Amino acid sequence: MEDRQPLDRVARIQADWRRERPDLDVTPQGVIGRLHRLADQLTEELCLVYGRYGLSEGEFDVLCALRRAGQPYERAPGELAEHTMVTTGAMSKRIDRLERAGLVTRRRSDGDQRGRIVALTDAGRELIDRAFTDHMRNERHLLDLLAPAEAKALETLLTTWLSRMEHPRPPGSE
Repeated sequence: MEDRQPLDRVARIQADWRRERPDLDVTPQGVIGRLHRLADQLTEELCLVYGRYGLSEGEFDVLCALRRAGQPYERAPGELAEHTMVTTGAMSKRIDRLERAGLVTRRRSDGDQRGRIVALTDAGRELIDRAFTDHMRNERHLLDLLAPAEAKALETLLTTWLSRMEHPRPPGSE
């Protein structure tokens, strides 16, 4: 017997479009629309954890990038922007907030007096270690809504799709 899911919001929107624009193929909305809704819901769930530690999503991301750098837990602002996929302008605001909170420090680079280095403080490292542990527990809880085989298949599909989006092949090279 087929496992029939009730019509979700995306399916209802697709049905409306099929009625109004039968000349268009709206099947892509089934994947893209659900991914978009899922991303919004996941972001909400993840931000609840960040908020427990007084952090925004972006601040959590900066602290994680510093912690992942390994001892002495520091990076140049441009490097941080690369590791967090934000502009250097947005990075400056995040660093300012984290510095005021005593979670990071800024200093001149030893090799380049014009350059700056951002480093985790002891308090920043302790906070991100606790927050990241809670974050991983939360992600596990969210992923456990799928069976292990479903999660693995989804990871494989998303990895393939993301790779093709980030590294498109030139036309005719298939």
